[in-house]
Amino acid sequence: MSVDCSKPRLPIHLRWIPAFAIPGNKAGSWDQTIVEPTHVGNIVGGAISPLLANLYMRRFLLGWKVLGHERRLQAKIVNYADDFVICCRKGNGAEALSAMRSMMDRLKLTVNEEKTHLCRLPDETFDFLGYTFGRLWSRRTGGSYYGMRPSAKAIQRLHRAIHEKTSRRWLWTDLEERVATINRVLIGWANYFSVGTAANTHRAVDAYVFQRFRQWWCAKHKGRNRRDARFSKQYANGQIGLVRLRDRRRHVA
Repeated sequence: MSVDCSKPRLPIHLRWIPAFAIPGNKAGSWDQTIVEPTHVGNIVGGAISPLLANLYMRRFLLGWKVLGHERRLQAKIVNYADDFVICCRKGNGAEALSAMRSMMDRLKLTVNEEKTHLCRLPDETFDFLGYTFGRLWSRRTGGSYYGMRPSAKAIQRLHRAIHEKTSRRWLWTDLEERVATINRVLIGWANYFSVGTAANTHRAVDAYVFQRFRQWWCAKHKGRNRRDARFSKQYANGQIGLVRLRDRRRHVA
């Protein structure tokens, strides 16, 4: 679930943000700016946006407890800024969803309907903060358990980032610089997704990174094909130091 806090309509007005800056000349230079007064500001993506999201969500979170929804429905809320999940007992989901909508309406906050739905575990899964939560299967025992793994959207975003970093527009860069750039992306991604089950994801990402970097390397060195024998996994991961996620994975019980 997600709440749109970009255009707040609560009694707390944004009078302490009275102006915004616009380009000062036709060329779009920001060296000189003109300040014009305004009563309403759209601060999505701004530095103040997370603060406002937490301020408005705090009223909702406190109200959820004060009104007794948490105790009556056995429904716990887990949130990050304006994104949240309501975890409740089986059979209480529909009532919890209705109570949430009622409170949001009273607070004059808009619920993002595209992200809001009722999910019944373990038959279904849901995505939250880049992870997919639901039923997973143990490779050792074959049994099922509740867990989390990197979501398909998170993997797609990583693939797009790697694709861009290994495009032909970067053929002019040095090999060491390109390896360092890709490694920063991979290490940052691996650090965020360091919990949960990610072994299969790591293997798939490693294969994609190797394929893309080999294509970039062959284009840079004018190799005859994408399977140039000079570019091997030993060369990529050993000699030039391209990160391999499977070597960095952490096991979580």
